[in-house]
Amino acid sequence: MYAVYRQAHPPTAVEFSVYCNFISSQENNLVVAGTSQLYVYRIIHDVENASKGEKSSEVKIRKEKLEQVAAFSLFGNVMSMASVQLGASNRDALLLSFQDAKLSVVEYDSGTHDLKTLSLHYFEEPELRDGFVQNVHIPIVRVDPENRCAVMLIYGTRLVVLPFRKDTLTDEQEGVVGEGQKSNFLPSYIIDVRELDEKLLNIADMKFLHGYYEPTLLILYEPNQTWPGRVAVRQDTCCIVAISLNIMQKVHPVIWSLSNLPFDCTQVMAVPKPIGGVVVFAVNSLLYLNQSVPPYGVSLNSQTTGTTAFPLRVQEEVKITLDCSQATFIASDKMVISLKGGEIYVLTLITDGMRSVRAFHFDKAAASVLTTCMTPMESGYLFLGSRLGNSLLLKYTEKLQETPIEEGKEKERQEEPPSKKKRVDSTNWSAGKTALLDEVDEIEVYGSEAQTGTQLATYSFEVCDSILNIGPCANASMGEPAFLSEEFQDSPEPDLEVVVCSGFGKNGALSVLQRSIRPQVVTTFELPGCQDMWTVISSEKKEEAPKGEGEPTEGEVPLATPDDDDKKHGFLILSRADSTMILQTGQEIMELDASGFATQGPTVFAGNIGDNKYIVQVSPMGIRLLEGVNQLHFIPVDLGSPIVHCAVADPYVVIMTAEGQITMFVLKSDSYVGKTHRLALQKPQIHTQSRVITLCAYRDVSGMFTTENRVSSTAKEDTAPGTQPETETVIQELSHVMDDEEEMLYGDSGQFFSPSKEESSRSASASFSYSKDSPHYMVEPTHWCMVVRENGVMEIYQLPDWRLVFLVKNFPVGQRVLVDSSSGQSAAQGEGKKEEVTRQGEIPLVKEVLLVSLGNRQTRPYLLVHVDQELLIYEAFRRDVQQGQNNLKVRFKKVPHNINFREKKVKQSKKDKKWEGVSGEDAAAVKGRAARFRYFDDISGYSGVFICGPSPHWLLVTSRGALRLHPMTIDGSIECFSPFHNINCPKGFLYFNKQGELRISVLPTYLSYDAPWPVRKIPLRCTAHYVSYHVESKVYAVCTSVNEPCTRIPRMTGDEKEFEIIDKDERYISPLQERFSIQLISPVSWETIPNTRIDLEEWEHVTCMKTVALKSEETVSGLKGYVAAGTCLMQGEEVTCRGRILIMDIIEVVPEPGQPLTKNKFKVLYEKEQKGPVTALCHCSGYLVSAIGQKIFLWSLKDNDLTGMAFIDTQLYIHQMFSIKNFILAADVMKSISILRYQEESKTLSLISRDAKPLEVYSIEFMVDNNQLGFLVSDRDKNLMVYMYLPEAKESFGGMRLLRRADFNVGANVNAFWRMPCRGTPEGASKKSLGWDGKHITWFATLDGGIGLLLPMQEKTYRRLLMLQNALNTMIPHHAGLNPKAFRMNRCDRRSLQNAVRNVLDGELLNKYLYLSTMERSELAKKIGTTPDIILEDLLEVDRVTAHF
Repeated sequence: MYAVYRQAHPPTAVEFSVYCNFISSQENNLVVAGTSQLYVYRIIHDVENASKGEKSSEVKIRKEKLEQVAAFSLFGNVMSMASVQLGASNRDALLLSFQDAKLSVVEYDSGTHDLKTLSLHYFEEPELRDGFVQNVHIPIVRVDPENRCAVMLIYGTRLVVLPFRKDTLTDEQEGVVGEGQKSNFLPSYIIDVRELDEKLLNIADMKFLHGYYEPTLLILYEPNQTWPGRVAVRQDTCCIVAISLNIMQKVHPVIWSLSNLPFDCTQVMAVPKPIGGVVVFAVNSLLYLNQSVPPYGVSLNSQTTGTTAFPLRVQEEVKITLDCSQATFIASDKMVISLKGGEIYVLTLITDGMRSVRAFHFDKAAASVLTTCMTPMESGYLFLGSRLGNSLLLKYTEKLQETPIEEGKEKERQEEPPSKKKRVDSTNWSAGKTALLDEVDEIEVYGSEAQTGTQLATYSFEVCDSILNIGPCANASMGEPAFLSEEFQDSPEPDLEVVVCSGFGKNGALSVLQRSIRPQVVTTFELPGCQDMWTVISSEKKEEAPKGEGEPTEGEVPLATPDDDDKKHGFLILSRADSTMILQTGQEIMELDASGFATQGPTVFAGNIGDNKYIVQVSPMGIRLLEGVNQLHFIPVDLGSPIVHCAVADPYVVIMTAEGQITMFVLKSDSYVGKTHRLALQKPQIHTQSRVITLCAYRDVSGMFTTENRVSSTAKEDTAPGTQPETETVIQELSHVMDDEEEMLYGDSGQFFSPSKEESSRSASASFSYSKDSPHYMVEPTHWCMVVRENGVMEIYQLPDWRLVFLVKNFPVGQRVLVDSSSGQSAAQGEGKKEEVTRQGEIPLVKEVLLVSLGNRQTRPYLLVHVDQELLIYEAFRRDVQQGQNNLKVRFKKVPHNINFREKKVKQSKKDKKWEGVSGEDAAAVKGRAARFRYFDDISGYSGVFICGPSPHWLLVTSRGALRLHPMTIDGSIECFSPFHNINCPKGFLYFNKQGELRISVLPTYLSYDAPWPVRKIPLRCTAHYVSYHVESKVYAVCTSVNEPCTRIPRMTGDEKEFEIIDKDERYISPLQERFSIQLISPVSWETIPNTRIDLEEWEHVTCMKTVALKSEETVSGLKGYVAAGTCLMQGEEVTCRGRILIMDIIEVVPEPGQPLTKNKFKVLYEKEQKGPVTALCHCSGYLVSAIGQKIFLWSLKDNDLTGMAFIDTQLYIHQMFSIKNFILAADVMKSISILRYQEESKTLSLISRDAKPLEVYSIEFMVDNNQLGFLVSDRDKNLMVYMYLPEAKESFGGMRLLRRADFNVGANVNAFWRMPCRGTPEGASKKSLGWDGKHITWFATLDGGIGLLLPMQEKTYRRLLMLQNALNTMIPHHAGLNPKAFRMNRCDRRSLQNAVRNVLDGELLNKYLYLSTMERSELAKKIGTTPDIILEDLLEVDRVTAHF
């Protein structure tokens, strides 16, 4: 069985974070790693109001946000991460370690906007492994605080020392590393720690100490291990040792050691200078140790009594444990600690003199997310990364009060109400728009004080931003969305959404995911024959108030709009083959008969100009300028061929004719009347050696498009980010006064339409001032025009003087980075022409380009290109090393995507039809040029580009900075699109589908679209274990648990069970136990349905919950869906373990008044105790199958009672069961899988076959490939394996053993599978699509918050793509030098007597093929003996058949 693996949703968990100068020396970045993803963020202080048009009466407090600058995907899971500044470089490099013992040093490459690998270190030789086959040790990386060396611990026993060269004072040479340039690294060497001391084993943690002359590494280890049950006889087993690393001599003497520390020490934190030393975290105590200073330790709860002899003082007023805690220093004597329950404490080290700590002071400051990593950012900010919830950016402020301590305590008590009130402000930053973000990332705030002398420092924390995480996905279920417009109800493909159980504890939630966008249709019109449409803003009403410098295509909405009238669309212009229809869109939509618009022929373009005041309408033979319905003037344009294309960048209009001639008009104010404006012609002087085939005009407000050298102005740049927050108020006051300097920088704000000569030349240098805290991030707009010629040359000209500033040859082939080669172009133009012509045959034609600014304050320019059969997306980035003075200081980096632009080749017939009717050429030309890229600036608060065509997509970039591509497949191919803001359809949009239906729609706002898949996260505030969709009643059953302290223990006295209540002192921390409950949740509002909760007994755990189809007389099919749950009562090792089976029916009742959701209720049909724990359930041909103890029973449900039908004995502990027809697949916790069959005639349950090798199974599912059935297993080592029943094969011993037919390493643990058939073809069955009919996609969700799929493949396709995969493996440089083949190999702890079978393709690697340029593609295809078309067809076919949700 052959399959391909695809990662449909990237993992979202965060495990590591560092804060360093990664992208540039001027600003710090937050680099975040989780599983195989690496993200780079920067902190932005001037976030634009996300709710753009909303009338915000109350002033919105500016909250800092994280903006994603770059994202990289790796073929390996990051195990540890640190940053280091190498040599004379002013940026930081990252050290990334990977399993088992690899270390990569990578840095940002500013020339390609990508990761560049500086060095690779590999220590997986067998002699380093000491003969061990399995390796449980994580390679930990630590960097010396002075950047002198790094250390990596491998295999738990060896330290790799990687010294850095410090004497390279030469400036970083740009470009290639020549032989002459010294490396930043000295050769590494290995220390075997057992040579320092043979007892140095079981290293728990290691850190470099501050304030030593040589790099000094402190190691915390436990030579003789113990555990809580053995503490009575062996305690205080931990030790520390500090070794001084002399890198030149390669000697490492021990300079300080201390033993007999408490047995539960978990981590060490090096205390910064001036105090120095180290803080050791134990589970129940906290110690401060330093050389030649007596140790100081405190006990944090009463568990330390009797478990340690280490001298500890009692820490008053705290009762906490530090296991699973994360900590970081925010000052030399203050550290923030996040506990395993999410509580945040500020710990102050109180010193006497310099080096000795005499007391700890704990302060409960807040309660936040369950933290996995913690990084202090610029002063006052803290990043909490989490695997179990959303990662948060926190802002902390310290308030000092000059008061004696007692008064301070009084004061704090009185202050309690305000701080409680504060919590409301800071949590509900999303509650105003709950629609968009359902999860309130909360932080509870407590008063807090730190005592230094008589001064009190109170800390308060607030959430500024959060990064969404849908992991760990414990369970998943498909269901139908509650809201779907009736237009889409009868589609042949079911529209489903996925609900996954996310998070843990108080971060528990349900995440509802939809991969594609389903618009909410307001109304539909049948309007056949329309080829293109535009909506324009009409501004007749507001003559008086001229607005500031905003403009429709860029969407700077001034904050002071009284209401949104100025953005409402007044007219809808529909272009047909021979006429144009003008509709006025007010309260209702009606056609205008008489107006200033041209209606006799088709329209090429319509749009707003002059700050939305005027409307431009371009027809094939002329241009009209209108104000409202009144035509101001008409310019007939005759350039020898009709106008076919027009682009507007306020105040410029650039038009192009069918023969490629270009003309530009500028909006000028009329000097006679003063009031009106007119369009003035400016003929550009550009060479016409090759015909222009498409163009776009661009108005830049990002400040990125500039021809000035930024190097000279770095002084200005340097000062900007350093501005202190204290100046904030001053700047805001100043900004209201218009002073001369402002006048000079931005020009008179009134006159902006017609840049005079000297003004336009100045705008080239994009003089832009930027202070971090000023709310006015002003950049003078600059104007540019991008032109693409027939010979494949792309040029960017600066308007209005048409100066060439950027040139790329062979533009349509899709290079990965577009680099300017405009210098010295004009001279060599003539001879260049000849060679172009000879090559021109292979260069595809560009159909359309669009350069557009998106993201926070439009600072992220993107370039979209429609080449013959393909879509290219580029992101612009700054690059300032090119020689020429007057070229554009920008490069473009290609963005990978999977959008299919390939259309079926049956166009001929359509063309014939088109020629018959209308007046020949112009109509055909117009029809062919309907724009596919439609910019919108505010549809439900999002701005981006809609991509029309056979595979319609929304491209969104919000202030979060990540590019999001969401398909909209639900209505087929989309011909044209336009944003539409109207009183009846606020911030909506219009589009035409293939059937010629015009749909007026809005974007549903209950989903957040700024995520890899549109998502809605519903906080449950408790751990969600199982979710199951009940089809008949369309509700979800969810099983959750909350933690409660446990204060009593069951004891058996004879046959009687009695509970003994444990009495402990008040500093004792009781153990927690889970209390389970099952409840119904309605997908209409995602609230729990009132009165449907079933609480289970104390000690009772739910081990499985599913919807099962059992035999029933009530339905036509003879089967009915019930919710079944299996539980087990865990009461310690003295009490026999029992369990219950619960079978619930979901019945319809009369809803309570005012609560429509209460129409569904649970009716418990069966809940009886079984002979043992019920560990797994499923249904098989109408019967219930349950695993109880070591047996599997088959029950039939009659008269609300279960009667046994059959049973069979099994292995140790069956924890998962699934069935198809009458086959049951059962998974054992340690002993792999078995296949059982139930025979109805003889009522027997028999074992068909099983896998005889041990395997720790996580989850199971079937793989269906037409008539073949595979058994898919995920295991502890993050592998996926497919087993098959092949009785003919010799090695299966006549079918007794299952054979492994495929294996693959996913790199994440999989707990949840679900399965569905492949998507059918919209065009009906073709020969190609028939192959997919009987195949099922098996989806899975991982514990890292990723979603993936396995799709069975035909052998022929598999072989072809396998060759491609092997070629890609070696052809492409991979990030961090990782090998995809090694990453995807089956991992195994024990030596198994079987080779890896593979047989699964890595879709992540294959997708890189789409990212290559045309030349690279054909070269690769030639290597493996096929054509790029066939490969692309195969890859995009996989996308098409898996385009669900």
